[in-house]
Amino acid sequence: MAIKFKSTVGSIISEKAEALVLPVFKDTKTLRGSLDVIDKATRGLIKNLLLSGDFLGERYKTFMLYSQGTLSAKRIVLVGLGKKEEFDLDVMRGAGGKAFQHVRDLGIKTIHLSEDLLDAKEFSVSNLLEAFLTGGGLGVYQFRDLITTGREKIKEVDECVIVSQKKDRTKIIEMVLRQVSILREAVFIARDLVSLPANKKTPAMLALRAQTIAMNNNLQCQIITEKQAQKMGMGAFLAVAQGSREPAKIIILEYIASRKFGPPLVIIGKGITFDSGGISLKPPDKMEQMKDDMAGGAVVMGTMQAAAQMKLPLNVVGIIPATENLPGGKAYKPGDVLTSLSGQTIEVISTDAEGRLILADALTYAKRYKPKAIIDLATLTGACITALGDYVAGIMGNDDSLLNSVKSAGEKTGEKVWELPLWEEYFDYLKSDIADFKNVGTRAAGTITGGMFLKKFVNDTPWVHMDIAGPTWYEKGKPYIPKGASGFGVRLLVQLLKDWSK
Repeated sequence: MAIKFKSTVGSIISEKAEALVLPVFKDTKTLRGSLDVIDKATRGLIKNLLLSGDFLGERYKTFMLYSQGTLSAKRIVLVGLGKKEEFDLDVMRGAGGKAFQHVRDLGIKTIHLSEDLLDAKEFSVSNLLEAFLTGGGLGVYQFRDLITTGREKIKEVDECVIVSQKKDRTKIIEMVLRQVSILREAVFIARDLVSLPANKKTPAMLALRAQTIAMNNNLQCQIITEKQAQKMGMGAFLAVAQGSREPAKIIILEYIASRKFGPPLVIIGKGITFDSGGISLKPPDKMEQMKDDMAGGAVVMGTMQAAAQMKLPLNVVGIIPATENLPGGKAYKPGDVLTSLSGQTIEVISTDAEGRLILADALTYAKRYKPKAIIDLATLTGACITALGDYVAGIMGNDDSLLNSVKSAGEKTGEKVWELPLWEEYFDYLKSDIADFKNVGTRAAGTITGGMFLKKFVNDTPWVHMDIAGPTWYEKGKPYIPKGASGFGVRLLVQLLKDWSK
């Protein structure tokens, strides 16, 4: 499923190709750049199509033309961008996704693009190319690992060739292609892991995958076992793990570019490989989707690999507390009082609010690194989907600068986030009569009280919590995010790390 991206120097007119892909704005009157060159070579084929009204350049609409021997390319695939005044890089990503899907579904294995894809002066040629290729590469994702029948019918794009007229552009193009390939593979790590069923994705299996990623990318990997966690006093994490026969693990990945860069940025991902709700059992409808409750941990794995492969000039530590949350004779119970690694006590009201419990001990452990900042990602609350819908992550934190950095990275990558308040009044919902606080409050402000709970374990360390419950899994899909696991958070975090390193 890996597309090979490569570049070549030559003329887009004379380049032999199965399919030449070109983006087009809606209601285009004057053809420019590659569109104009190819239109003239094909004796007005594109202009005549636009004048006919059969293809108007509406957003994400596609149309295929046969060159009829006027070009070395057999086919021209046009993809619409919509109105020019509404265009941004995320539209470019979506167009790339739709174009690549169209070509793939035709059974074509190779795509050709001109480096000069579009006349949009507010964006650089490199940014436009990177966005289109990112969307294209991500848009053709398919999780087919467990299918055994009809595999010969699975269609895939094998290669994408970028054609440039200038030899001195080769280095820049190669750099873009490398970034796109690294990011695509990182997102696919997250999508693949989230897509796997829980019987193929136990905490031990997650730990093994992390060790493989570490070995292949010169990362350091440490696995904390249940016995070690018990010695440390991780009472909240271990309580969640009690109901399962699968041994729980805390997975730690370290990317140390250089000690001179100082303390690391720590990213923490919730790793519940299956969430039944425990004794506070979830309803059976769509419980099978609870295999995605480790999406935060999957995002951390993909991000750590990307940071290492990009050789970013900063230090990063990834922490993934991984366990199942199941009912059983030894399972923790509503009413139990747990002692966390921080020493704070927690009254359990619902065993289905387990994510914040394992994150509490992970956040406390993270402070051992004296980090510059901590970011945690979790499919924490259904309330976040109620508040913000399926496509937006809720964010909360104690540091405005870090929150703004997360927002900026989200805007750049198209992974949307929205800040929710963490006013101290919200802690009233978590007050307990017999412990320091409860793990849930009332139905009111469910996402915010989840964040408020976590805040009690970070103290003054700059910290942001991302509730990714909504955008982790798409029921319908988007132009470059097919139905299913999205990998949401990988591109945002990688962008954040790149910005941070500058």
